[in-house]
Amino acid sequence: MANLMDEFEALLNESFEMDTPTEGSVVKGKVISIEAGQAIIDVGYKMEGRVDLKEFANPGEDAELAVGDTVEVFLRQVENAKGEAVISREMARREEAWDRLEKAYADEERVDGAIFGRVKGGFTVDLGGAVAFLPGSQVDVRPVRDAGPLMGLKQPFQILKMDRRRGNIVVSRRAILEESRAEQRAEVIGNLTEGQEVDGVVKNITEYGAFVDLGGVDGLLHVTDMAWRRVNHPSEILTIGETIKVQVIKINKDTHRISLGMKQLQDDPWDAVEAKFSLGSVHQGRVTNITDYGAFVELEAGVEGLVHVSEMSWTKKNVHPGKIVSTSQEVEVMVLEIDSAKRRVSLGLKQTQRNPWEVFAETHPEGTEVEGEVKNITEFGLFVGLPGDIDGMVHLSDLTWEGRGEDVIGDFRKGDVVKAKVAEVDVEKERISLSIKALDGDPFAEAVGGVKRGSVITVEVTKIEDGGIEVDYEGAKSFIRRSDLSRDRAEQRPERFGVGDKVDVRVTNIDSKTRKLGLSIKAREIAEEKEAVEQYGSSDSGASLGDILGAALKGDE
Repeated sequence: MANLMDEFEALLNESFEMDTPTEGSVVKGKVISIEAGQAIIDVGYKMEGRVDLKEFANPGEDAELAVGDTVEVFLRQVENAKGEAVISREMARREEAWDRLEKAYADEERVDGAIFGRVKGGFTVDLGGAVAFLPGSQVDVRPVRDAGPLMGLKQPFQILKMDRRRGNIVVSRRAILEESRAEQRAEVIGNLTEGQEVDGVVKNITEYGAFVDLGGVDGLLHVTDMAWRRVNHPSEILTIGETIKVQVIKINKDTHRISLGMKQLQDDPWDAVEAKFSLGSVHQGRVTNITDYGAFVELEAGVEGLVHVSEMSWTKKNVHPGKIVSTSQEVEVMVLEIDSAKRRVSLGLKQTQRNPWEVFAETHPEGTEVEGEVKNITEFGLFVGLPGDIDGMVHLSDLTWEGRGEDVIGDFRKGDVVKAKVAEVDVEKERISLSIKALDGDPFAEAVGGVKRGSVITVEVTKIEDGGIEVDYEGAKSFIRRSDLSRDRAEQRPERFGVGDKVDVRVTNIDSKTRKLGLSIKAREIAEEKEAVEQYGSSDSGASLGDILGAALKGDE
């Protein structure tokens, strides 16, 4: 009997060992009933445990479980205080899920999951038993403000990283979207051809253009392709959300970039430029842009010409174009040149007004008296402002008859109003020469008006010097050198004259350029002797010079 008991015990123990599953392993069980949101599962050897129904649900779905179903669960504890087995479907699913996910990761396959919670830096995703981390940057292609609508939805994810030992999984939703977008993009691009006209929606506007959605793929509409005319900012023409007609200009198969154009769907105004804007014709235009080298003027929508800085003004040289015209100003311009190949029109602003030097030459012939303000003083003369916004120059040599110009230029100041006479106008060189001294007439010319070379005149001694004497004739000063003071060497002494003496002299030279009279007493004496000899016989006829001169002088008396 004792033997029988021992055998029974041994069998019982054996059956225990055989039937009692090990704690911490996955076991099969049968659903025997479902109540109050829980499934009661028989895991064998009269062991039952409870599992919340939601543990059987797939991400984003309800649990589909019926009595009699066989399921795998994780046995955490054989018996608790209530005498029930502690089992978990979730933990069984986690083990199952890791095996499945590791395979998917190795094969680079997508996995289904549902976002169920928010954590720092991202979200938690249930991948059918395993919990993964979804970083915020991997939720969508563009930053997501509100992830609410994505919560609890069953959707595909890409596994980026896995570490079973640490229980870490990182997933991405963005990678899937980008892939599907790339496929969609490739399909849309495949249906587009260069030159095709399509409808698009303006999605975004930048400084340089607009991005247009062509149904899943964006194209760039550059600002220069929006209109034939100059567009300063795309927002002048487009608004976000607007549907527009565009032409596909270029498709780059490698980068999938699409270039679009709007102006290509309108007539090119350049086709009619040469006929409409003939050379030399004058037109009204609007200044659209100003640069250092000139101003752009719109002649009509889409046709702009450049007024080079050199063609802006007859008088304002080396001035920034912005000082002559302003943006949006209406101006009159002349067409100077057209290059249709380069789509360039050269315009002139100054050509629509008369050349002020020509006008001045017509209205102010030489000798005309003018008045103007001293604009500038240089080492070689004065610049005087004249009608027509031009300047004339008074050279140093034209400042005064007496003395040097260098000495009197210091008497003038910027802003002084001066009178002058027009001496010369050179329209080609844009030069006007003026003379201040000409206003008084030339005292030298007036003084020597009736005097000829060889004539004898009476002068007054004004100064005695070692080298000779200074004399005055009707206001014209002259200098008689020592050697010209007498025929007789002993008499060539300046000191024998006194200031105020009247002396007869012979004119040897009249130089109107240097405004000097050449005078000589010696020449007068020689001439008189010659005359006397001709009248009263030769000097070697025996009569002495004294006799002849005495006779000549008696005759004079």
